Amino acid sequence: MVKYFLGQSVLRSSWDQVFAAFWQRYPNPDSKHVLTEDIVHWDVTPDQKLLSRRLLTKTNRMPRWAERFFPANVAHSVYILEDSIVDPQNQTMTTFTWNINHVRMMVVEESCVYCVNPENSGWTEIQREAWVSSSLFGVSRAVQEFGLARFKSNVTKTIKGIDYILAKLQDEAPSKTLVETAKEATEKAKETALALLRRPRS
Repeated sequence: MVKYFLGQSVLRSSWDQVFAAFWQRYPNPDSKHVLTEDIVHWDVTPDQKLLSRRLLTKTNRMPRWAERFFPANVAHSVYILEDSIVDPQNQTMTTFTWNINHVRMMVVEESCVYCVNPENSGWTEIQREAWVSSSLFGVSRAVQEFGLARFKSNVTKTIKGIDYILAKLQDEAPSKTLVETAKEATEKAKETALALLRRPRS
């Protein structure tokens, strides 16, 4: 049994603006649960799509009844992979995220598509799907219910966080065009990725 979520959000900002904010969304006042963010891979395809993979570390505060399933020496932080495909030609960005630890306790998979709102070209629509599953015998349903509620809460924080960054970008660079802002965000992401790739391997 898997809990399924389907939702849609609308940001009253253009796709270029939202794209720029997406790459700069951490930190923000609503992302205190996000501890680290690293770009581990990026590439540009022949048809000019930007592919990237990021590793995020987030806190994993559990309900008290679930703590007995975790030994005291097990880290409660959650490691999350986020793959993204940016298609600037068609103005779409698709992201896929999933946790890579604590998978017996819970797996949360999410797919998001950021695209131009069909009713207002100056707005951006986010089409979101998520799947929550658990392999814990006897309590999987309770864990899934908890995971779905936590996910919905985090969606609200995500939207608030992006709105915060959008307002910040507009205040900091009112004279820049949206395309210029988006290009700067892309270059910043690429520079970060290159710096990571150049680090000596341990």
